[in-house]
Amino acid sequence: MPQFRTALTSEGLGIYDEMHPAYTIFNRESETFSGIWTAFDPDYSKFLKAYEADTAAFASSTKFEPKPGRPSNSFDVSMVPWLEFTAFDINVFDEGKYLLPIFTMGKFFDAGGKRMLPLAIQVHHAVCDGYHVGRFVDILQKEIADFA
Repeated sequence: MPQFRTALTSEGLGIYDEMHPAYTIFNRESETFSGIWTAFDPDYSKFLKAYEADTAAFASSTKFEPKPGRPSNSFDVSMVPWLEFTAFDINVFDEGKYLLPIFTMGKFFDAGGKRMLPLAIQVHHAVCDGYHVGRFVDILQKEIADFA
């Protein structure tokens, strides 16, 4: 959805054609996180292999951003696998110029015979409204059902 690909670029307000996920990996030994990213590929099996290679290559890093070259057309995915939640909020301090969404997922749990995954979606109201978030969740739910 274009509302989830809108950003301020060096040329002004723009909509990226494609997006790449940026996420953190946890170093169990040092109990620190590093931020990396993986290039998007519409072929899920190719994307999964690239993701697995990236996480393996940087799993023991203690650097804040060990993988160089994070593209500007990347969005943040944050995981809190230790926590079930019903709401989650991240404060981004950037003078309100960060327009891309941030997705936060928590610890999955079983409820009513279904596996549930908490998902918080933070959007900038200048480019995305509750209507768009609702549409996104509907599309995501359909994709998950079709994937299964």
